[in-house]
Amino acid sequence: MSGGVFDVKKLENEIEKLENITLQEGFWGDKKRAEETFSKLNSLKDNLLPWQKIIDFINDIDELIQLYENQDDDEISKEVDQQIAELEKEYNPLKLKKLLSGRFDKNGCFLSVHAGAGGTEACDWAQMLMRMYLRWFEQNDFKVETIDLQEAEGGIKSVTLQVTGDYAYGYLQGEAGVHRLVRISPFDSNKRRHTSFTSVYASPVIEDELVVTIDPGDIRIDTYRAGGAGGQHVNKTDSAVRITHLKTGIVVACQNERSQHMNKAVAMKVLTSRLYEYYQKESEIEHQKYALEKKEISWGNQIRSYVFQPYTMVKDHRTNEQVGNIQAVMDGEISVFIESYLKWKAAR
Repeated sequence: MSGGVFDVKKLENEIEKLENITLQEGFWGDKKRAEETFSKLNSLKDNLLPWQKIIDFINDIDELIQLYENQDDDEISKEVDQQIAELEKEYNPLKLKKLLSGRFDKNGCFLSVHAGAGGTEACDWAQMLMRMYLRWFEQNDFKVETIDLQEAEGGIKSVTLQVTGDYAYGYLQGEAGVHRLVRISPFDSNKRRHTSFTSVYASPVIEDELVVTIDPGDIRIDTYRAGGAGGQHVNKTDSAVRITHLKTGIVVACQNERSQHMNKAVAMKVLTSRLYEYYQKESEIEHQKYALEKKEISWGNQIRSYVFQPYTMVKDHRTNEQVGNIQAVMDGEISVFIESYLKWKAAR
């Protein structure tokens, strides 16, 4: 626990320095600098508050133990055990957040799911994964908006979601890769076992558009009529926008907004995010492991397997984390995989 206390002292010192800066003469003369300072100050205070709560919790438990240390009372022992259990519930998420130190780990996230080859079977699997993530977002109080959805027979061909909330990208970055499904296909009259593949991609929502410079000559913008289930969501004009980055082959699309102009703005935001992630990965030795949708969605490339038959198991092939209750996983209980990935990444 000493590591957490050390962090608290460091945070307190940084907050004190920033507060002193805000009191300097002429501080408000530079509006941009003032806004950046207050933004950083508020962020530090948001980080400090949970750790102060942990320290208060520890002090309360310590006082309780000292008060009754000479008494053999089962009720007191149970109360201490309960408080320690509560302390662990508060501490574990904070400990996990210490692993999220990347530049954009605290940002929102664009999460895309793409069906692999296999027709109806693969499209159904893509829809199952989308539902799994939507349940996890709901359970963890993340807001989600559908940026682009390509429906298909039996499921979806692809979907791009914008996930809003602190550390959305930090938590979801490890979901990027190929997800493999093994089951008795409900679409096979002979009840044979099928293997399907779907790719997932995660990239941070980047508000500062200067992080990545996009040359207008490097992109192609196509417009088309938005599709959907019918009614008011089907446009009668070519309002949907697809942007292709010619140098990298990255393609993004948006059809959820009301106008072509708004769809283009959102699509450019997604492209900025994807390009940032692309250039980051390109500079890494293991770039091929994370090479966007260019990576083949097939056997041997999967990061995680979901087995429904002949037994039930979900296994992450990077961390070796596995869970037997596959229904719970499909209902959104994937935090165990997210946590094990972050620990695995930090250890590497």
